[in-house]
Amino acid sequence: MALKFRGKEIFKPLNTGVIDSHVKCIREFIANIFFYTKDGTTIMIDAGYNYERLREKMEWIGIDPSEIQHILITHQDTDHVGAVERDSDGLFRDATLYIGEVENRYLTKEVRRKVYGGWYKLPYVEIDNRRALLKDGQVLDIEGIKVECIMVPGHTWGHMVYLIDDAYLFTGDTIWFGPDGGRSFLNALAEDNRLSIKSLAMLKELLRKRNLYPMVITGHTGWSDDMDFVFAHTDLVCNASKRQKPHDPKAPYDGYDESDDTREKAGTVRLEKALPVKR
Repeated sequence: MALKFRGKEIFKPLNTGVIDSHVKCIREFIANIFFYTKDGTTIMIDAGYNYERLREKMEWIGIDPSEIQHILITHQDTDHVGAVERDSDGLFRDATLYIGEVENRYLTKEVRRKVYGGWYKLPYVEIDNRRALLKDGQVLDIEGIKVECIMVPGHTWGHMVYLIDDAYLFTGDTIWFGPDGGRSFLNALAEDNRLSIKSLAMLKELLRKRNLYPMVITGHTGWSDDMDFVFAHTDLVCNASKRQKPHDPKAPYDGYDESDDTREKAGTVRLEKALPVKR
């Protein structure tokens, strides 16, 4: 997989570090997991891979795994739930997982996850954590933190995004930030690309109608608070088979190379937002 995506400028994960006073993130190869903290409570958003350096990198940003009692799951792909799968090291065994009731059908084996136009079936994911099943539009109060659950099917059938305190939108694999702005996530990994596009347009319209301008935080390509950039191409999907154009000089040649993700940077460098590439 690493060799397949080299040089295509598709994955542009943030390094481990701090976005602002509420949000921190950890890099796991090409993916990010996030932590939202307010008034002493920390919510984890997605659980990454079954990643052997997770405890180490959590220490870099000052978060103890035992503090995590609430994990919001955008979708059940293994780069978003690996740390809570049955064969993981159990860092978050006591945490409650919040997952859409439609997405949960993958976990109950009622539905099989398919990629590459439906011809390739992914292995079933097995998780033993306590689960809270969510409905589209449901609003949670997690120890004083407001979490609105918005279903955006397409990448998976029950993919959720989470609007936290009306100010932070964690989008998982709904949006891909390219050099000229956002579009629907990778075509090869979607259950239904047309549905993905429809969901992205719906999300844009929902925020517009409510006059909300949150920080939009993606699972693989960073964050932005520029709504024109975020929703620049709601009618397009990122083509994972081609090198992206225009060229993005900030995109790593090999997204799986973590050599620039260091303890020193995690403690000193604020993570910059994604910006359009000047042509």
